[in-house]
Amino acid sequence: MRWRTSWIALCLVLTALADAAPRHQGQAGDFDFYVLSLSWSPTFCLTHPQDQQCTGKGYGFVLHGLWPQYARGGWPASCLPQSRLSAEDVAKGMSLFVTEKLLKHEWAKHGTCSGVDASEYLDKTDTALGVVQIPQAFEPFNVPGPLAARDIEALFRESNPSMGRHGMAVICKGKVLSEVRVCLSKELRFTGCPQSIKTQCRAGELRIPAQR
Repeated sequence: MRWRTSWIALCLVLTALADAAPRHQGQAGDFDFYVLSLSWSPTFCLTHPQDQQCTGKGYGFVLHGLWPQYARGGWPASCLPQSRLSAEDVAKGMSLFVTEKLLKHEWAKHGTCSGVDASEYLDKTDTALGVVQIPQAFEPFNVPGPLAARDIEALFRESNPSMGRHGMAVICKGKVLSEVRVCLSKELRFTGCPQSIKTQCRAGELRIPAQR
């Protein structure tokens, strides 16, 4: 009976130590594909009207980030960085991201897990943006009518013939368009999304806030 009590006590100690140990956030460069996330800026600005990107610039879809992903689901985050963002990197990044705050957040959370330094990650992000053609209905100062999620997917596939039927997902907040997520290979070509990347919108037409 004494040995059993001692064994239970040892298990409790080991469990406590495991809980106290730092959790590994992923190995930089160890991932399967990218998600290019494009946010519909007018929706973001409904709840963040004082944000720098919400100042009458007429933004539509804007870069949220280029995210390393696992095929099994999930993603690495906040890996040990290959480099820090230099002043030159920030200047380069500001041609891609709408705010410096977002740039720094995306590099720290996602870019550090890409396995490349900040400058190369920004180059990859620029390339990824060039791969995806935004449908004309969503170009700056156009006002898209009410659309269902499947209609938005169809417009993106029409504008990007190389995108497969399951190459993207539409994300909503309630019945309001929030963002689209496009799956890209590590070589930044269109690829099919796994089950973990799927449309998250209610059925029927969505509200698409107008650009300002």
